[in-house]
Amino acid sequence: MLLKIERFTDKIIDFFGLVTAVLLVLMILNVAFDVAMRYIFHNSSIGMQELEWHLFAVIILYGTGYALKHNAHVRVDFLYDNFSARKQAWVNVLGTIFFLLPLALLVIYGSWEFVMDSYTSNEISEDPGGLPYRWIIKAQIPIAFIFLLFSAFNFLLHNVNTIKGNEKPLVIEEDQL
Repeated sequence: MLLKIERFTDKIIDFFGLVTAVLLVLMILNVAFDVAMRYIFHNSSIGMQELEWHLFAVIILYGTGYALKHNAHVRVDFLYDNFSARKQAWVNVLGTIFFLLPLALLVIYGSWEFVMDSYTSNEISEDPGGLPYRWIIKAQIPIAFIFLLFSAFNFLLHNVNTIKGNEKPLVIEEDQL
């Protein structure tokens, strides 16, 4: 049963990874367009420049949950690498419960008022020609951390399955880096 739930959540996380990859391509095209407009045609758009950092923020925010699923997140490995698969899974479970979950919940709680203030004041860019509806990008903070909680649930499932001996541990191959 846990394996079926894990496979289902894997598909959802991979979908978000695909969306993030598409956003990365769009950001690259946006930057290329903005550079061409600035240096070839001597024309620049504040809105296009703001869209660059909006896309970048979304890519980073949602990319964390995807990286967690693929065990590609940042960690200190000098001890962890020498542990058995079961010990690594225990470290992952305890680290997720005691560090990742409280941090994600804190960010969700702390960012909610930030988003609501932006929404109720109908915040827009301070720059002329900037993007309206600033609350949309700010709302990505709690939404992305909810996604991170979802990814943490998947990560916990995977590690519980590893502890139970139902699954191989996640390993990053050198050619994936």
